[in-house]
Amino acid sequence: MCMNCMAGAMMAGASATGLRAWLVVRFGGWFTPQRRRRVTVGLCAAGVLAGSVGLPGVHAPV
Repeated sequence: MCMNCMAGAMMAGASATGLRAWLVVRFGGWFTPQRRRRVTVGLCAAGVLAGSVGLPGVHAPV
């Protein structure tokens, strides 16, 4: 895996974690532990997919 891909995946994970923390603070009463877990998995998956598909200059490994 190239460094650009790895940096994109790490940034996506950090962004998803920050967004999750903000959501829990903002809408804390709505989030049960199970919903938090689902939101975390969904945000991390969406971030990694968006980062891997949406980053320009990312190429397939040779």
